[in-house]
Amino acid sequence: MKSGTASIPPAHAAILGVIRAIPRGKVTSYGEIARRAGLPRHARLVGRLLGDYSALKLPWQRVLRADGRIAFARGSAAFREQRMRLIEEGVAVANGRVDLGRFGWQRDLDEQLWRMA
Repeated sequence: MKSGTASIPPAHAAILGVIRAIPRGKVTSYGEIARRAGLPRHARLVGRLLGDYSALKLPWQRVLRADGRIAFARGSAAFREQRMRLIEEGVAVANGRVDLGRFGWQRDLDEQLWRMA
């Protein structure tokens, strides 16, 4: 676990910033976070950083697999904690999965297009 923020590499800071920006009541995937941070194909790095920077109190519960499933083993303490936190935020969780069409943090197409210009 990393405690301070002064020595966070820029790529890590970008990922952490995206995680912090996930709105309450919305979820997104590890891969989507990596893409938004400008690091496509670095979904595993997102997962690692969630653990490494746990002292930063990130909204980790809003991060799911690409198919909307909770990544922790079903029935584990972490699984139950994530499920409970999502439900408290108004996110419906059925069989360990969230409907990304309903609760997914959607990309802003205008922002994506203008950023590329």
